[in-house]
Amino acid sequence: MNDLGSSLRLLADAAGIAEAARFLGSGCTVAFPTETVYGLGADASDPVAVARIYAAKERPRFNPLIAHVAEFASAQAQGVFDDAALALAKAFWPGPLTLVVPAGPNCTVCDLARAGLASVALRVPGNAVARDLLARVGRPVAAPSANRSGRVSPTCAAHVLADLDGRISAVLDGGTAPVGVESTVVACLGGPPRLLRPGGVTRAALERVLGYHLADADPGTAPVPIGPGLLASHYAPRARVRLHAVSAAPDEAVLAFGGIPETVEVLARLDLSPAGDLAEAAANLFSALRSLDASGAASIAVASIPETGLGEAINDRLRRAAAPR
Repeated sequence: MNDLGSSLRLLADAAGIAEAARFLGSGCTVAFPTETVYGLGADASDPVAVARIYAAKERPRFNPLIAHVAEFASAQAQGVFDDAALALAKAFWPGPLTLVVPAGPNCTVCDLARAGLASVALRVPGNAVARDLLARVGRPVAAPSANRSGRVSPTCAAHVLADLDGRISAVLDGGTAPVGVESTVVACLGGPPRLLRPGGVTRAALERVLGYHLADADPGTAPVPIGPGLLASHYAPRARVRLHAVSAAPDEAVLAFGGIPETVEVLARLDLSPAGDLAEAAANLFSALRSLDASGAASIAVASIPETGLGEAINDRLRRAAAPR
C-alpha cells in the first residue's frame, strides 16, 4: 500500500506494467487484468506475499490459489502434465483454462498458495498485459479474483477499488475483462480428468479435445477444496439471490435474460443479454450483479438461463451466489 493509504491506479502501458512488476517483485499485492476477471496477484513463491492476498480478501486459508505464468514452459517447471493435461494446455493456453496437476519436484509455488496440497493450479492467461507483467516478474504469480472473499468478482479496475482500495498496493488498469467469468478448472491428477469448475472454456470444447466425456466432481463437499473457487457460497452480492424467478416484487431487483418483458415495476432491472447471447451474458454477469446490489434491494430475482455452453458457467456462479452464507 502506498504512503497515502490508498491503492495506486496504474495505466497498462510499459511504465505501468514495469511499476506493477516492481511491486510484485518486492512482495506487494497488485490487481491486474486477465481475459476472465481481474486477479489479485502476489509472488506465489513467497508465503509472506501470498498471506497478504488472504488478508486483503479475508479469504479462508484452506482455499488454494491459481498460479499464473507467462508461458507453457514455465507451467511445466511447476507441475507434472499427463497426456490429458498436455492436450488441454496445447489447445487452450494462453486462455481461460486452469489445470490442477501434481506439483513437480522443483515447484516453487509455496505451500500456502497450494493450501498444503500435493497439487498446483496453473494458468497461462490470454490477456497480453497479464502475460507481459508475468514475464517481467519472472516467477509464478498467485492470483485469485481481486475482490473480498465470497463477493462478486471484478471485471474492471473500478470494481477492484470498490472492494480493496487501501488493502492492496496497486491495480493495473487494463480496461474491461471481455470473458467476464473465471477460468474453467480441470483436475488432471492421474485418473480421468474432472471438471471442477465451469468457466470461460466450455465443457463441449474440452471434450472435443479429449475425445471423451469429462467427469464431474463435487469438491465443495470436501473439507479442503482441491481447486480454486469451489466453496459452496461464493461470488455473492450483499442482497439475497433468488434463482429461476418468473415474477418479482416491487422491492426487488431483477436480473433478466433474453429480453423478457417487464411485467411489474421493480426497484432496479438489468438484462444480461436482450438478444439471448450467452457470451454477452457471461461478460455482463458480475457487473450486473454489482449494479443491482447497489440499488439497495434486499433480494435479486434472477431469470432462468440455459445450461448450454457458457450457460453452465453462468449458472454455476449464480447457484454459488444464491447459496446459504
